[in-house]
Amino acid sequence: MNGLTIHFELLLLGITMVMLLMSLVIAVMVPGIDRWSKRFFIAFFTVLLLYGGASLVEVFLEGRPGSRFALGILYYIDSLFPSILVPMLTAYLLHCCGEDLRGSRLFRIEAALWTVFFILLNTTPFTTLFYYILPENRLCRGPLYPLMLGFLFVMALIALAGVIRRRKRLAGKHYYAFLISLVPMAASMFLLFFVSFFVPFILGIAFCVFSMYIIILSDQIEQNMRQQQEIIKRQLENARQQREIAHQRANVLILQMRPHFIYNTLMSIYGLCNQDPQKARQVTLDFTTYLQKNFNAVASGDLITFVTELEHTRAYLAVEQVRYEEMLLVEYDTAFTQFRLPPLTLQPIVENAVKHGINPYSDPLSISIRTRHTDTGEGRPSAIEITVEDTGPGFDPSDESKPHTALDNIRQRMEMMCGGSMTIKSREGGGTVVTITIPDSPGQKKEAAEI
Repeated sequence: MNGLTIHFELLLLGITMVMLLMSLVIAVMVPGIDRWSKRFFIAFFTVLLLYGGASLVEVFLEGRPGSRFALGILYYIDSLFPSILVPMLTAYLLHCCGEDLRGSRLFRIEAALWTVFFILLNTTPFTTLFYYILPENRLCRGPLYPLMLGFLFVMALIALAGVIRRRKRLAGKHYYAFLISLVPMAASMFLLFFVSFFVPFILGIAFCVFSMYIIILSDQIEQNMRQQQEIIKRQLENARQQREIAHQRANVLILQMRPHFIYNTLMSIYGLCNQDPQKARQVTLDFTTYLQKNFNAVASGDLITFVTELEHTRAYLAVEQVRYEEMLLVEYDTAFTQFRLPPLTLQPIVENAVKHGINPYSDPLSISIRTRHTDTGEGRPSAIEITVEDTGPGFDPSDESKPHTALDNIRQRMEMMCGGSMTIKSREGGGTVVTITIPDSPGQKKEAAEI
């Protein structure tokens, strides 16, 4: 592999490892999934972490003298652990469909194929028919390498057929998650018959990680929403319980990440890998920043600096601008940043503007973000204003056919956490203007003094 390919593979592996660590932590901590599923996700992400760690070490050791024995072990791990993923996904598929694992013909076929693969894999130290290590410590495929790979490819196809056959018995989120896991994995295995370039396979693993993460996320969101409904029914008139309901709604907003945005971003990165590797690396870094800020918001229960929220928003818009190119224009006028606000305040407003404002058949969408002090006339600021203005289709609060849950949640959190307010109005000439007002407080003044 050339230097650019190695660096890109390392970058992709690093991002996948970060996502795996975050997914594993969420799988351990989230209470909204059943015990069997929790154990499955912990085992699934652990296996992938071990595979990713071995792959990272392998990239560093490949071609270095004196590492032949270690490389042999790493190549064995890199072959063994991915082979476990398909049987594990099959077991989870049967669990979702309520089928008995021991009595399933699908699982018996997968287990038989994996057993043959495992036997072949364990012969590799004693033969050069499948693969072997060259004197310069590089992997070389043997004449029967496609045979061993073929077992994995057939396992993925059989599992995919099992998913399609059971589509009517699966919830929509599970059905699409299994497709997003297995289709890229099978496609990347097919490519490995012809090329030794492992980046498509790592991308297939990344798709698999994201689809399983979305299942955990959606289960938690559904549980939170059920809890909200119960609280509203039982204690609607209690002020303390109203505050708890607002917190629950905030949790749903923080945990919510659009699956389509993740999948579209990954496909954009995949397309740029060959067309513009430099741009692919930048988009990957922006996407990593976006994900990191999202996960930090999950753990944050207090106000955050505006600089942090602005970095989150910039990372999101940078990713979307790669996708929409000239259709999305952004202007920043944020000279004043010395204040705090609730997490996920600015970014969801901007995301809402992009979601509803992009139209390939109309003019480009322009978004401007501004911050300023408002003065009481006594020589000191009395409040902070954040303005988000766009040239989209506009906002009609009387239109009940379009829910405004995200905006309502932001308004509630602003009022509850910092006494702030949010107004939304139509813009002259078309578009929407969202204004957030945060009053002065001792905490804001301390923030300004520290910065």
